[in-house]
Amino acid sequence: MRWVVLALVFLAGTLNYIDRQMIAILKPMLQGQFGWSDLEYAHLGTIFQFSAAVAYVGIGALLDRVGLRRGYTAGVGLWSAACMAHAAALKLGHFLVARVVLAAAEAVQTPASMKAIAEWFPVHRQTLAVGIVNTSSNIGAILAPVLVPAVALAWGWRPAFLLTGGLGFVWLAAWLALPATPPAPGPHADAATSPSAEAPPVPGRDPASRWSNLLRSRATWGLVVAKSLTDLVWWFLLFWAPDFLHRTYHLDMKQAGLPLAVIYGLAALGAFGGGVLPTALMRRGWSGNVARKGSMLLYACLITPLPLVLQSHDPWVAVGFIGMALFAHQGFSTNLFATAVELFRARRVASVISLGALSGNFCGMAMLEFTGWVLTHHHTYMPMFAISATVYLVALMVLHLLVPDLDRARLFS
Repeated sequence: MRWVVLALVFLAGTLNYIDRQMIAILKPMLQGQFGWSDLEYAHLGTIFQFSAAVAYVGIGALLDRVGLRRGYTAGVGLWSAACMAHAAALKLGHFLVARVVLAAAEAVQTPASMKAIAEWFPVHRQTLAVGIVNTSSNIGAILAPVLVPAVALAWGWRPAFLLTGGLGFVWLAAWLALPATPPAPGPHADAATSPSAEAPPVPGRDPASRWSNLLRSRATWGLVVAKSLTDLVWWFLLFWAPDFLHRTYHLDMKQAGLPLAVIYGLAALGAFGGGVLPTALMRRGWSGNVARKGSMLLYACLITPLPLVLQSHDPWVAVGFIGMALFAHQGFSTNLFATAVELFRARRVASVISLGALSGNFCGMAMLEFTGWVLTHHHTYMPMFAISATVYLVALMVLHLLVPDLDRARLFS
């Protein structure tokens, strides 16, 4: 049953990214109809990031309080309705309102998926589960540039929003058919690896006290800072890569479909590999600390050549550079998520992930606005690519300084 749960979490992540990526895919069509400038387009991304960031303030604690089943159900239902509401938009303000609601509801996905893994999977399976789930965003990003233009060119952009939003309600029917809670471990289950194994709550400890303890943890801040620095790259490439291909290589919405699918296909491989690589290293006798950080160092180095994309006149060379950057991002990100799941007990995982996602969205928001300003005034992508190439090494350095030994930190989280 846990693999059925994981499959549905995976599908939710796929739908999540199809819904949020539609604006970027449909930009040429929508910009032609509504006359958006680069700054107005950037504002659509910024308002999305800001709304998600505000939602992350409480979404993790809410999930930990109301439970995975109810919280996930409400989030997916609301974001699906918000996606369909885009079809009724008549001007930029309508899109902004729809993006606000969509972002706030979609904020449930990351903490809910990590909470599902923490609750349903034993410790020795969690890294693999995180790698699989982290791939879902890339599958959504692969499918979006293939399916959305086909629907939009055949029937228009409004039916495209209605169709993708409606799929969320199909998902809800399957989710509500599942058991509400994980089955109890068997009589011979190892408590250390049981998905439900965690210390009982301390009597009299109020939520403020729990948050205080969480915020005093060096591990919390190591993960939050690392996610903040790296998320800005993800949001930049997710939102602006279609525009970069259109602006630099004159690829229209239909022509960009396959290159974007390849880019996000490479990202999916990175997400899966990010779960497999450290596990393989630990089986060879490496400590968890060295295996995890060594993997992140590899991925941080793989993204450093990204600025060279501006020297290429071949769109497929550009696809290779951008695809490798997202491959590296997702490998790095998978290890960050797995570290959070391993370090913190199940009832605190969603809160920690939400803190990281909150700060990551604010950094992503700043990056999107910065991109719109640079393109308007200087007409170059160089500053954004240069930032993207360096922040992963900085993120890993901060994580290592705050949490020198992940294996020991696990004992005290």
